[in-house]
Amino acid sequence: MTFSLVGRCARTGMLGAVVTTSSIAVGSRCTHARAGVGAVLTQHVTDPRLGPLALDLMAGGSTAEEAKSAIVAVAPHRDWRQLAMIDRLGGTAAFSGAGVRAEKDEAHGQGCVAIANIVRSAAVPRAMVKAFEAAHAASLGQRLVDALRAGEAAGGEFQPVVSSALLVVHREAFPYIDLRVDEHASPIEELARLLSAYESEADTYVVRAIDPDRAMHPPGADR
Repeated sequence: MTFSLVGRCARTGMLGAVVTTSSIAVGSRCTHARAGVGAVLTQHVTDPRLGPLALDLMAGGSTAEEAKSAIVAVAPHRDWRQLAMIDRLGGTAAFSGAGVRAEKDEAHGQGCVAIANIVRSAAVPRAMVKAFEAAHAASLGQRLVDALRAGEAAGGEFQPVVSSALLVVHREAFPYIDLRVDEHASPIEELARLLSAYESEADTYVVRAIDPDRAMHPPGADR
């Protein structure tokens, strides 16, 4: 009952993940990303521990495929898990255990991979990848949200989705964008609205963290 996508921007090196589901607080469990390392999704009887583990493996030099294989080899209850990950170079990997319920599928594209479970159509991940690739000129955040919209248009879940989340990382240890919607009648559109409101301020918040003097006294301002 979840559909999601991880992606990478070839222009900026940004990495991100987007997800929606019919249960509350999906962003607290499923999206994981680390600047310069990768992005990971964990879902379907979710084990949030697998996201940081995959990122640690990729930080140590593993590709997304190698990290996935290492996790699947040792993770308890792997049959219940569904995973997707992308590494810093755009390599992708996905896994759906034998216990993951249908309709389920995965789709890999240029700089992205989508996964879904308990959705109306196995075409949902392919529709998400197509939308992500088509919006190549847009920001990574916008491309991720476009993918989520496409997944909903392709069938979405059997139940109405109520939560969604968007996570994007760039150069710093903290997220560049971290937006969540919970208990909402239209969480995907609300996520799009929040992104529109936040994206123009994202660089400002980075500057406040790393160079507060410049943030408080921008060039040309009266000091």
